[in-house]
Amino acid sequence: MAEIQLSTPQKRKLRSNSTPSPMQSSSAKWKSPRRCVKDCPKSPMQGNFGDKTINMTKSPVKKRLPESFLQKPMWNPRDVEQLNAVKEALHVSTPPATATVVCREVEYNRVLDFCKQSVEQDKAGSLYICGCPGTGKSLSIEKVKEVLVNWANESALQTPDLLSLSCTSLSNTSDIFGKILDKIHPRRKANGSMSPLQYLQKMSSQKQQSTGRKMMLIIADEMDYLITKDRTVLHDLFILTTFPFSRFILIGIANAIDLADRFLPKLQSLNCKPAVITYRAYSKDQIIPILQQRLEAFPYTVFQPQALELCARKVASASGDMRKALSVCRSAIEMLEGEIRDSIYSLQLPSLKMRLSDQQRGGACDKSPIQESGVVRVDHVAIALSKAYKSPVVDTIQSLPQHQQIILCSALKLFRGKKKDATIGELNISYVDVCKSTLIPPVGIMELSNMCRVLGDQGILKVGQAREDKLRRVTLKVDEADITFALQGIRLFRNYLQQL
Repeated sequence: MAEIQLSTPQKRKLRSNSTPSPMQSSSAKWKSPRRCVKDCPKSPMQGNFGDKTINMTKSPVKKRLPESFLQKPMWNPRDVEQLNAVKEALHVSTPPATATVVCREVEYNRVLDFCKQSVEQDKAGSLYICGCPGTGKSLSIEKVKEVLVNWANESALQTPDLLSLSCTSLSNTSDIFGKILDKIHPRRKANGSMSPLQYLQKMSSQKQQSTGRKMMLIIADEMDYLITKDRTVLHDLFILTTFPFSRFILIGIANAIDLADRFLPKLQSLNCKPAVITYRAYSKDQIIPILQQRLEAFPYTVFQPQALELCARKVASASGDMRKALSVCRSAIEMLEGEIRDSIYSLQLPSLKMRLSDQQRGGACDKSPIQESGVVRVDHVAIALSKAYKSPVVDTIQSLPQHQQIILCSALKLFRGKKKDATIGELNISYVDVCKSTLIPPVGIMELSNMCRVLGDQGILKVGQAREDKLRRVTLKVDEADITFALQGIRLFRNYLQQL
């Protein structure tokens, strides 16, 4: 006990003594490994910041954001040249500067390899490309055409002839064969005894007529038109690639994914089934780098990163249409432009002019409202998104009772990527599944049928006639994107819609 009592005051004396003890002097020289890193002479942040230094370097937000968005200065939207350049870069018709299509490298390489193999082996073939609008189909094909010609020249191969046409521009679906024949023989007059299709079939069947002719890459965009109007023309077009001496490389492009299921079985029976490449809707993680790629060439920051993320998230959840994302971004820029225009107008008022001159005398006019708003913010994009997707249909759906909203969510699940109509009995099965996942007790099938009638009266559903309610067929009369956008703002459906 005596030793303890003697040691205690001794420790207190050492702590209160102003002269540093050997232990104190040694501890002053010792530094923790974490602080040693911060005190390195090469470290960009020096000084006695204490714990604040560590907290500043641990910002999780800045680490996740691209360096190009953090290091570049904000742009000046009052500069007309900068404004027009950014708008042009975000225009749908402006092709990206990259050699390939961003986030579509796999699909692009498959199409390019198919074309290269056909040219290299002098082998005819067909390819069918399908996907929703705005998923990069046409853009990929434009890049493929450009790269294919350069590759053929570098490889000392015969460059194929290129024919691109939109099927919707044809007054008659069979005119597509006349377009192909005009590309081969531009000055050839029509022969009354032989149609263009018959002449192409004869050319592809005889070796002497095909010898010396170039391979021809035919790109038929909007092929949906041929499928819906005259399926015989579609079959004859693909059959052209199966003749023994055919020189045609056919690439068909269509928007609807399910159309392949309608005509592919018939083509398979005719031994002319094409290879199929599907372009899926863009996800949020794909839309963001595409937007960044279009903006990275500028030496300034145009958008808040959070604003681009909001645009990508909303567009991906609604449709995945990249054209819509570009349109929203341009609309947000126009809102910033209008905001700056209003600020300039307000500064030109006489009272504000006098106040501004007073500030200039005092040297306190460095910051203006215009300079503070020199970047596209989240609120600009939110308003642009609301204008892009908001409609009377969206307002109506958001004001519906909960069970009617569940019915529409069930219809989305039932129709997405599949058939476009179903019976009330089939809809009821999907409805019960949604109710179980959202922990809401379902109603009976009779009450479900009555609610479908109500939705039919409001123009959202179309309900057919049948002897029994459960056999009535139900069809959506509004765009699926409007339903998705209306329901995604409701927490009950948010997680469920992301799984569809």
